[in-house]
Amino acid sequence: MLIGTQGVHQGDGPILKEAQSPITSRKTDRVRDMKMVPVGKTSSERWKATGVIAMAEHNLKAIPDEVWDCSPFIRVLDIRTNSIQCVPDQIDGLTGLKKLLLDANDLSNDSISWVQLAKLKHLTVLSISRNCLNSLPGILGHLTALQHLDVSNNKLTTLPTEIGLLSKLEVLKANNNRISFLPESIGNCTSLIEIDLSSNLLSELPVTLENLHYLKALHLDNNALKSLPTTLFSKCVQLSTLELHNTEITMDALRQLEGWDDFDKRRRAKHQKQLDFRVMGSTEFDEGADKS
Repeated sequence: MLIGTQGVHQGDGPILKEAQSPITSRKTDRVRDMKMVPVGKTSSERWKATGVIAMAEHNLKAIPDEVWDCSPFIRVLDIRTNSIQCVPDQIDGLTGLKKLLLDANDLSNDSISWVQLAKLKHLTVLSISRNCLNSLPGILGHLTALQHLDVSNNKLTTLPTEIGLLSKLEVLKANNNRISFLPESIGNCTSLIEIDLSSNLLSELPVTLENLHYLKALHLDNNALKSLPTTLFSKCVQLSTLELHNTEITMDALRQLEGWDDFDKRRRAKHQKQLDFRVMGSTEFDEGADKS
């Protein structure tokens, strides 16, 4: 039985923002054309007191100067869903920053001051999905405290070799890109629990995935894969979620892999109720059963 016989998904690239109606679009344009209004003193004081700047969906074209005035106090900077085109050098002043949320802006490779961003030694979450990135710099590997990295829905074709320096990384989301190659150094990210590489252009995976002994979830839907590393099931002994919709991996190929029986027991133990409901009692492996 073929798994995913409906063709291979060729990587969609970025998911664009929803189209606006003419009335909404004109209103948004007027707001964006207005001169940026300085943030009030009350807001600045609140930021300093809480350590959190929440400015998602504020029609921003740039990070407000008032943010830098609060630099030593900020732990979370959430500026998702704006029209920000630049992350400037001042970003390195946020020395205590732990979470940086940049999703759904107009950021490109050259518009981010990566050298300064890489100085944020306490950063544990970097989310930069739904932008216009086609590559990531090697200096990303300097963010050694990083635990969660989301670069999904961009135009990436690969990940930097230096990603292997992120030994504390637990969650990697790189789905909906154009990635055709994974560096072997991914096997050095030994804290990884979840990897989402769905909707890319992968035809093979590095054997070093076997080093990810804490890996529990691996999402590989919509790729050109025909096989998995032969030791994936036997080495990744906590793996219980595997998604393979629309790949060319056969059921026979999976069963021949060392450790398949143990993996199947873990999968069924975790998802038995959902499996019983969806396949009406069948014990056959369904690569989509792990999705809920």
